[in-house]
Amino acid sequence: MGILSRASYVVRSKLNSLISSAEDPTEQLDYSYEQMRDELQDVKQGIADLTTQKKRLEIQKRRLEENVEKHNDQAREAVKQDREDLARQALEKKKTKMSQIEDLESQIADLQQTQDNLVSKKDELQQQIAEFKTEKETMKARYEAAEASTRVSEAMTGAGDEMQNVSRSIERAREQTKDMEARSEALDELEGSGALESAMDDRSDLEKELETGRADAEIESELDTLREQEGVETESATGASDGGSDPLEDLDAGEPTDADADVESELAELQDDESN
Repeated sequence: MGILSRASYVVRSKLNSLISSAEDPTEQLDYSYEQMRDELQDVKQGIADLTTQKKRLEIQKRRLEENVEKHNDQAREAVKQDREDLARQALEKKKTKMSQIEDLESQIADLQQTQDNLVSKKDELQQQIAEFKTEKETMKARYEAAEASTRVSEAMTGAGDEMQNVSRSIERAREQTKDMEARSEALDELEGSGALESAMDDRSDLEKELETGRADAEIESELDTLREQEGVETESATGASDGGSDPLEDLDAGEPTDADADVESELAELQDDESN
């Protein structure tokens, strides 16, 4: 399996696993795209390293070729000087250098072939990345459109979690409002009937009874006045003709009764207790 095939397999595997488990596939598409770009950078780095190594071998080859020419000149000079031994040494060195040049040429050719293959795969990977980018943007646009449509539909139908929460909040508010209204009506009814006394009313039962009696006496007195003005005979007048007496008239006349004596006695005792 070549570099491009391995890279494609890895990217596809990661893409499938990530998209299947991701909540937002658009982010995973961007991640996969960046992964593919990283793979491309690795391939480009490999080509650069290979090219550098090939250049070094080519420089070494040129130096050996220069040495070959140098040994040729040395052999010619030795022959001119009738020094065959030196000429032979120069030719032997030339042969060694030429053998090294052949090895370098073979290595350079292999590197060149590898470089050509990497360049071809790099171009193919770039094409795949460009196609993936186009498909990625298309998929992102479709997903975002579907997501927006879903949100609108959920908002309109109340199927979404947020709308369900809103519906529950409204329902709870309605129930609490009904409970509060019922409580308010009950309190109003109790207060109107006198069953519920005000918390601020600290009067004793005796004081309340006395005040009620005074209020009733004032009302009866006002009714008697109205009757007299209208020429209607009052119950008190009738009672007087019959020899009876009205308790209110007795109170107004200031005539003491047994009940008044008892009350006065109790009040005196209370005043003595407070002074002590």
